[in-house]
Amino acid sequence: MPAVSPDALPQSIDSPAMRHAGRQLLSLALMDARNHSLHLLSHFKQAVPQGKPDVPVRAEIELPQWLAGHIGWMAEYWIGRNPQRHLGPACPAGTVRLASIEPMADRWFDPALALHRAPQPLQLPGFQAIRAYLLETLERTLELLDHAAEDDAGLYFFRVALFHEDLRCEQLVTLAQALAAPLALALPARMQGRDAMLVPAGRWQLGSAPGGFVFDVEKWAHEVDVPEFEIDAQPVSWGQYLEFVDDGGYDRPELWLPQGWEWLQREARREGRRGPRYVEQIGSASGAVMQMLFGKSVRMGASQSAMHVSWWEADAWARWAERRLPTEVEWEMAAHTAARRGFRWGDVREWTASTLRPWPGFVSDAWTRHTDRDAQNFFGRARVQRGASFAARSRIKHPKFRGFALPERDDGFVGFRTCTP
Repeated sequence: MPAVSPDALPQSIDSPAMRHAGRQLLSLALMDARNHSLHLLSHFKQAVPQGKPDVPVRAEIELPQWLAGHIGWMAEYWIGRNPQRHLGPACPAGTVRLASIEPMADRWFDPALALHRAPQPLQLPGFQAIRAYLLETLERTLELLDHAAEDDAGLYFFRVALFHEDLRCEQLVTLAQALAAPLALALPARMQGRDAMLVPAGRWQLGSAPGGFVFDVEKWAHEVDVPEFEIDAQPVSWGQYLEFVDDGGYDRPELWLPQGWEWLQREARREGRRGPRYVEQIGSASGAVMQMLFGKSVRMGASQSAMHVSWWEADAWARWAERRLPTEVEWEMAAHTAARRGFRWGDVREWTASTLRPWPGFVSDAWTRHTDRDAQNFFGRARVQRGASFAARSRIKHPKFRGFALPERDDGFVGFRTCTP
């Protein structure tokens, strides 16, 4: 196992340093993550006691039962059913698997089969059965963790299970927003306005170095020359976004890239789009931004981060303000070097100007092929997101974390900040 600085070791189970966690903290964190999954699942059960939520017909929306069951399935598939888990990243994707504790698990929860999306979808089990499956798979995971080697290879799939579950829990929160499930999750505190900050030119190590757990899309660290730039100290607020709307931002094609304008027209025909997703009221006439939040209409503070913004909207706002979106290396460099000067992040994920592309040495991790994080399917099409949202666990909030999404996606808690041109 590569030497790890004591400063990099986690002090708590909800620390970004959990990427380097050993058996003891991993065990506690896996229990914490599963409790969180069960807590979120209970809100869907309360909202739809029949177990059949009225899910909107959108490609990005999954059933809550499938998302929760898939969490348990992933851990079981790569740990409980995987005799070669000790090989870590070197484990062959097609290695023979043991039988599942649930005979129907693969048909229900393997995304490669996706029978829940078939023309005649396979009936998923109810919430109580999903809960039982999650508890049983966790018990098996923890038993095997007790005997795992205390090194990066031996702990690899246990760390995969933890961070995959955290990502799926964030997705469950996003789904609760889409389905208006009554989730009690507080918005981030209002921001204190700060001037944009100057970041001197330098040479930056973009990406993650070997050691501990690393998402494949972050591989590997490489040096990049970065010219001097000025960047917002915090994401664009609702008050700032409101000015764009009032100035006719949604009616001025010159502010939008052609594909973005086409997207906006499609959305406008479908739902009268005049602002970010879930916004019910916005404009100076009302003097407020009202946005649906987990089934309730909430007045958003002028100094709170704008969210549920597509990349097209973020880019159009930046053009209107005669600014630009930051590149991902600018964002990462600022997050590391300007934090003590007030660079605020962690309220919303943030769009960058960068298109998702592989970095030198990139090799896809086999486990991502069973998720929506297989970067190979998005290279050249998706835009990079940096930071993390208030819907994510703190373990995910690592400044090297590299998210991505297609530019039209606006269902997540995503905003943006800008730079000088």
